[in-house]
Amino acid sequence: MMQGWLERLFEVVSSIGAADILILPHNDPDPDAIASAVALRHLLAQGIGLSCRIGYGGIIGRAENKALVRYLGQPLQRLSSTDLSQVDVVALVDTQPGAGNNILPPGSTVVAVFDHHPRREETAAAAFADVRSDVGATSTMLLTYLLAANIEPDPPLATALFYGIKTDTMGLGRGAGQADVEAYFYLQRRIDIQALVEIEHAQVPLEYFQGLDAALHAARIYDRVVLSYLGRMDRPDMAAEMADLLLRLEGIRWVMCTGAYKEDLLLSVRTDEQGEAGRLVQEIVGEWGSAGGHGTMSGGQVALRGEAPELVAWHLERRTLALLNIAPETPGRPIIDRAPSCK
Repeated sequence: MMQGWLERLFEVVSSIGAADILILPHNDPDPDAIASAVALRHLLAQGIGLSCRIGYGGIIGRAENKALVRYLGQPLQRLSSTDLSQVDVVALVDTQPGAGNNILPPGSTVVAVFDHHPRREETAAAAFADVRSDVGATSTMLLTYLLAANIEPDPPLATALFYGIKTDTMGLGRGAGQADVEAYFYLQRRIDIQALVEIEHAQVPLEYFQGLDAALHAARIYDRVVLSYLGRMDRPDMAAEMADLLLRLEGIRWVMCTGAYKEDLLLSVRTDEQGEAGRLVQEIVGEWGSAGGHGTMSGGQVALRGEAPELVAWHLERRTLALLNIAPETPGRPIIDRAPSCK
């Protein structure tokens, strides 16, 4: 089956006649998005001799993600509005048209879409689309194309794809399908182990611990739910990083972290209840902004439009509690309620 998909991809991309294609992950690319973009660039270069650039519109914030990009030789370029004005043809990875989390230039041709999130209506306009919400990571999907083309990933690419699958599925423990399991163990034998250890244990800046302190002091427990407003964030993916951490709290099934970044309030939702996070975050945000995700992790953003971010966060938290059948007036129990005494 994959051979047919591969031939169709090559046929569509070749028919566009573009000398250059921009591969575009979501704005703040995580390991899955980074690895998928690099894999697609390699696939098109080796398969049909097409040169591609990889760009993004936000920031690469997590220390681990920065370490991965350095290890891969800095393959991603942060794009300016001038750069985008010169883009004609785009391939999207780990995101889709209309998702609200990418900088797809208006009027550009979307030649291909690869994503493991639920399919969006706007994706129908793409010349080629492979969207599989039953797969845990886009990296898994791109590996199947490489293998169909008889292209074995070298250790750096194998390491990136393995790390992309590992992070998006929490080591196959979250939202992983059979394809992810097969890809994970195929890649495991081909990775650069030392590089992976260094990526996963990359040193973090002081701002990480300041954000952690803010998240822990702001966090409130409501039965099986944790809510935390981080205030102003130095980087947009801080809320997601803190949500991942807080979900490890014993007895917790749902986490929502919010924080203000530039002119938006960003939110990240995590759960260990399969298949619900994407639906919940869309209901939380509703008409106020954009949101999306899949089984156990999702996110969204709300434009502040001059409103106080803490007030917007409070309204989102009340809506979250109501949707999870917890009375919005329920008082939350702090995780940290006082400074430790010194003896």
